[in-house]
Amino acid sequence: MNAHTIPRGETPGRMAVGISGASGFVYGVRLLEILRDLGIETHVVVSRAALLTMVHETGCKLSDVEARADFLYRSDDVAASISSGSFRTMGMIVAPCSMKTLAEIAQGVTSGLISRAAEVTLKERRRLVLMTRETPLTRSHLQNMLAVTEMGGIIAPPVPAFYARPASLDDMVDHTLGRVLDMFDLDSGKVRRWVKTP
Repeated sequence: MNAHTIPRGETPGRMAVGISGASGFVYGVRLLEILRDLGIETHVVVSRAALLTMVHETGCKLSDVEARADFLYRSDDVAASISSGSFRTMGMIVAPCSMKTLAEIAQGVTSGLISRAAEVTLKERRRLVLMTRETPLTRSHLQNMLAVTEMGGIIAPPVPAFYARPASLDDMVDHTLGRVLDMFDLDSGKVRRWVKTP
């Protein structure tokens, strides 16, 4: 599939998505499904550690991810489209984001395509959302989160919202991803909005 030409002045309907090795592979896979439903072109990279998590946590195969993505890149493909600032996107979501990936982004160490694409997102002043997944947190984790925040990124741990009265794990995943997509002004229809009742 070839990249589409984006008319000048228009926001490209494409999103960079990283899936790193933290627990929560389901967030990345489900995110791709929701973005496809919204008509957003996805440019996806899965880390080597995420492939191990995929096997332990899900029944997915890499071919399942590829089937949900418009473009899938190798984690060491630093010449991929999303490694260049001239390739326009709405931004990037790393779902889930491991502490190793967070550290690389915070310190500007681009050892692979996920951290390189995240760095590009930050330098181009596009929205970067990291769904960091770890607990408890060390001082270095917190410092790295602060560093990314000060650079303009958003730290959005996948914390369930029980006010939404989720009936299943799928409900919890969808609500969390819906809130992440809110940050890009994308209404997934998956969020049960808070409304104060008398």
